[in-house]
Amino acid sequence: MAVTMKTTLSFDRYEGRFAVLLTDDGQQIDLPKELLPKEAKPGDVLSFAIEVDHEATEDLKKGTKELQDKLKKTDSGKDIEL
Repeated sequence: MAVTMKTTLSFDRYEGRFAVLLTDDGQQIDLPKELLPKEAKPGDVLSFAIEVDHEATEDLKKGTKELQDKLKKTDSGKDIEL
């Protein structure tokens, strides 16, 4: 069962390639501009919904485990010298 957290943030300003968003209690969140809707502009209130993607999480775990197993097969067990 997916649980979604919804929140709103106010779009305060741009700083370089980041949009500065503010929470209701004044916490600052910097987000790359390209992740915002094209029409978003400072002064807008943005609505966000965040949820855990359980299927993608399991796929990532599986892929990571497979890579670790593959690397273990090629590991000599010796220390690395720099």
